Amino acid sequence: MTPPDLLRAMFDRAVAVADPMQSLAASLPPKPDGRVIVIGAGKASARMAEAVEAAWGPCEGLVITRYGYGRPCAGIEIVEAAHPVPDAVGVAATRRILDLLAGLGEGDFVLALISGGGSALLCAPADGIALAEKQALTQALLASGAPIGDINGIRKEISAVKGGRLAATAHPARMLALMISDVPGDDPGDIASGPTVGHRGDAARALATLARWGVVPPASIAAFLTAGGDPLPPDDPRLARVKNVIYAAPAQSLAAAADLARAAGYDVDILGDALEGEAREVAMTHAALARAAKGPRVILSGGELTVTRRGDGVGGPNAEYALALAIALDGAPGIHAIACDTDGVDGAAEVAGAVIGPDTLGQAAGLSVDPTEALARNDAHNFFYKIKGQVVTGPTLTNVNDFRAILIEG
Repeated sequence: MTPPDLLRAMFDRAVAVADPMQSLAASLPPKPDGRVIVIGAGKASARMAEAVEAAWGPCEGLVITRYGYGRPCAGIEIVEAAHPVPDAVGVAATRRILDLLAGLGEGDFVLALISGGGSALLCAPADGIALAEKQALTQALLASGAPIGDINGIRKEISAVKGGRLAATAHPARMLALMISDVPGDDPGDIASGPTVGHRGDAARALATLARWGVVPPASIAAFLTAGGDPLPPDDPRLARVKNVIYAAPAQSLAAAADLARAAGYDVDILGDALEGEAREVAMTHAALARAAKGPRVILSGGELTVTRRGDGVGGPNAEYALALAIALDGAPGIHAIACDTDGVDGAAEVAGAVIGPDTLGQAAGLSVDPTEALARNDAHNFFYKIKGQVVTGPTLTNVNDFRAILIEG
């Protein structure tokens, strides 16, 4: 394979091993007797529901996924809603899930299917907070450059379902939550902001985080947090019958990609599956590593990078990383790279990410496209669209966060 073909094959392999139809059944117990309710939220949740019904047959339940990410299910209802900024459809579907769980008994069983994206999709605000206020806060946080851990920490404090509140509603029923991790560190409490994981709460910390990122919350949210929020600690008895299991995570996808690279004759360095930081700054560090590396070698990394909004362009952290990497490498011979989000959506655009090579800047010059200007405007998606460097997958139906690979030829 050519270097670009191998990079794309590694990304496709990373996605494939996290496909719920390939990976969920091994963690699914036999279908319990009695009433079984299947609920869930996230970009992979509809595919997870499809996998459950493939094993268990038609089930009662409802899951919420991103627009365009629905799958056919025989019994489980699939609702599509907005991501990353929540909408009224998501709120209404969340209220319906809460209604499904209310009044369950000890003999009932709930299977919760949780994946990345669930924070926006499972989105009923706490009492006294309007949807429009939560939408405004989400937009401001996404533009601030705040890492996903900080964003989800704030979301958890102002939600009627996150931080274990969803699971508490199902008490005294038994609950198994199967999760696909898209968060650095694979903490179950951070995936979709932990709807099945208790949280002691720290409203004062949430206010401090907002101040640190220069985000002024709407008055009702500020008042709610100032009053201390409404925490649900992990030792709350309503969570005693909940079991949380992460069955797919970024490390598994990176390992699968590494195996493919080794089979093609490359040495592999894995920098980690939980990298965070400003996309353009991480790209500069990785460019220096690539220049110093001896090929044939592939450098892999995962995690979730961020972008501080500086301009009016269209971009996302993976495309911005790729653009900054190309600029930093400045046409260095024999170095190629790919940076994509495994859910197929980089930022808010229907683009997974981008590929670069030694000729990227030369192609741009030939088309009179200025990479430095594009980076200054956060316009990486348009840059790669013009030079035909975008990676477009459509819905991948899974989500194990960012995938980055730098290939150094021998």
